[in-house]
Amino acid sequence: MLRTVAVLALDQVAPFELGVLCEVFGTDRTADGFPGYRFSVCGVDGAPVRTSSGFSLLPAADLTPVDEADLVAVPAHGRDAEAPPEVLAALRRAVERGAYVFSVCSGAFLLGRAGLLDGRDCTTHWKYVDDLQERHPLARVRCNALYVQDGPLLTSAGTAAGLDACLHLVRQEHGSSVATRLARRMVVPPHRDGGQAQYIETPIPRAPEAPTLEPVLTWLMGHLDRPLTVEELAGRAGMSPRTFARRFRAETGTTPHDWLTNQRVLLARRLLEETRLSVDAVAGQAGFGDAAALRHHFTRRVGATPAAYRATFRERVPTP
Repeated sequence: MLRTVAVLALDQVAPFELGVLCEVFGTDRTADGFPGYRFSVCGVDGAPVRTSSGFSLLPAADLTPVDEADLVAVPAHGRDAEAPPEVLAALRRAVERGAYVFSVCSGAFLLGRAGLLDGRDCTTHWKYVDDLQERHPLARVRCNALYVQDGPLLTSAGTAAGLDACLHLVRQEHGSSVATRLARRMVVPPHRDGGQAQYIETPIPRAPEAPTLEPVLTWLMGHLDRPLTVEELAGRAGMSPRTFARRFRAETGTTPHDWLTNQRVLLARRLLEETRLSVDAVAGQAGFGDAAALRHHFTRRVGATPAAYRATFRERVPTP
């Protein structure tokens, strides 16, 4: 049973992500029937810690509670923030004795420096997933997950995903009823569908740099609503379909079908965000033909249905 929680606050800690952990595990709600925790914010040497927002805070404890905690949590820190050897050793000991070790956002980089991500599924904020994978090639970085649990290790994406992961842990330890009541108390959803892909800023579709195929790709960007075949595109490029497919992969890194589908999904995202077109109309303008085809490809690549995506980002849709 989860009873003791230790949160590491090191140099350049992100105060909001630290606050998420304090809100879920450090606020005493036992009078209202919620579980209570022995909660500590821990530093290394008792000195004030600088935050990423420019002010300092003073942790109430040293690293001693880390060796006794059922949950050791690491909020977001700078990816290159100092990682004292005693902190890395304490994280390794926590995993070895079976405690939960939990990172929020870029806190995953500290877990990586402790060697805890090797051979494990993990995640971090979508802006940092490539960097995390490059630094820790033995880790299995899941770029679209809001949070990932691999044994005692729990990693989460950005700020709100850290709260999702906290509620997941509460649900796992204390049951769905407690997690749902806690979510209502904090006025947040008890569970969010989809993954990080729906929150990544949508780039404006454009043709990539492709010396041979640039004229064809530029034409394609203006005709995404048309039914298109490799044979037609190859003819427009003055190539055989086989030569065109080979040249396309060489210059874009993917197949014509995959590239075209991705561009159509990008266009559909923008139409869902910025217009009040029906899902059927969006499907037509984006070249999917019908709503069923749009839902299939959109959900696979974005992690949410078109309707759910629009509901999430409906504030972007202009009012009439």
